Amino acid sequence: MADTSSNSGREWTDDQVQELRELAEGNTPVGVMSMKLGRSEDAIRSKAQSEAISLEPPNRSPYGDMG
Repeated sequence: MADTSSNSGREWTDDQVQELRELAEGNTPVGVMSMKLGRSEDAIRSKAQSEAISLEPPNRSPYGDMG
């Protein structure tokens, strides 16, 4: 598996935050974001939360299939 901690402990750049936003809008899985951004999945979830970036697909109910 690729080293996902190449940016571990480093501040997020504006470009990285923008890439995170674009990946999230494209419903990219967090594991793929981790590889692309060189950050842990926890770091991606934390940054997304602090930037108010939703990592949930917009067309999926948060309660599962209710139908």
